[in-house]
Amino acid sequence: MATQDLPAPRLARTMTIFALLCFAALAITNVTIGGARGPRLAAFVLCILAVFAVQVVNSSSRIRRWALWRRAASLALQAALTYGPAAVFGEVWGGMLGCLAGSTLLLLPKRAGWGAFGLVSLSSLGFGILLEPSVFDIVYVVQSTMLTGFIIYGLTRLADLVAEVHSSRGELARAAVLQERLRFARDLHDLLGYSLSAITLKTELIHRLIGLRPDRAREETTEVLEVSRQALADVRLVASGYRDMSLAAEAESAARTLKAADIQAEVVIDCGRLHPLVDTVLATALREGVTNLLRHSKVQVCTVSAAVTEAETVLLTMVNDGVSEERLDSSPRSGSGIGNLQTRLGAIGGRVTAGVRADGQFELVAEAPMRPENPAPAAEGPEEGCIRSVA
Repeated sequence: MATQDLPAPRLARTMTIFALLCFAALAITNVTIGGARGPRLAAFVLCILAVFAVQVVNSSSRIRRWALWRRAASLALQAALTYGPAAVFGEVWGGMLGCLAGSTLLLLPKRAGWGAFGLVSLSSLGFGILLEPSVFDIVYVVQSTMLTGFIIYGLTRLADLVAEVHSSRGELARAAVLQERLRFARDLHDLLGYSLSAITLKTELIHRLIGLRPDRAREETTEVLEVSRQALADVRLVASGYRDMSLAAEAESAARTLKAADIQAEVVIDCGRLHPLVDTVLATALREGVTNLLRHSKVQVCTVSAAVTEAETVLLTMVNDGVSEERLDSSPRSGSGIGNLQTRLGAIGGRVTAGVRADGQFELVAEAPMRPENPAPAAEGPEEGCIRSVA
């Protein structure tokens, strides 16, 4: 039966403890090579094991959540176990000063920790001068102290980082699910809101015409079927997470829908070929604007225009004479969908504004750069980009 790999935090923690064991073994080897035997060697081994136990605690992530005084007490205990035997037995103490140096960086605030690290390193220099016979041995003691301290600090912080990353995976997964839910809701609102409004409008028109003008009613029925098929296709695109819309095609559809609603509309789209992402976002803005126009106001005259400005931006403007206060709500949770447009346009470096002008007409303006920020891969846009329609 295949064994399962250890989870990343446990593996990192195991590696840290193994490294501490290696340092303890080196310390025992050093004092043995130094000539310690019998009771003296046993005392050294006990002290080294005690320092190892304290170091394991000081290298744990839990202790860094303790109050400062408790961390200082643990550090003081390790200092006593490190300097006491060195003073009593007259030994440089086989690298245990390095463990203390690493603990100062882990347990104390940043500035105090580096200061304490420097003091421990200087104390190793003092022990080396008093107890070692040569300059090379003194350099070795200071270097090993600093190197051991950095290794213990680095391994411990790495284990902490692995644990944090591992624990954040659940949060990242939940955030991804939430983001997908928001995308799905936003796309459903922006795509189906227009289609359902158009179906409702045309169905009401058919109901009025069926007895008076059956031929016109049949034509409208055909258009309702087309809109419903498009709505079904939009649902499939939303479910698949991909959709590509054309501002020019959307303008043609808007002109037909406004005409069916007996709205005098002028639609002028003169912006040429657009980046597919910009094309899709502006088409969504146009669709949302027409949807709100049909839902929330009593419009008689509407003007839609899109053009490229000298600042290399595309300006989509919708102006109508049917003002409704509820359309002025631009929050993401409002029924107007202006919040959705702000999110979409903001993602590509654009913006949207909506409000009542000084002449009393309602104006929706969507502005997008020709070259979007953080563009996602998409297919090329349509060749046609100039439409003029008067309904």
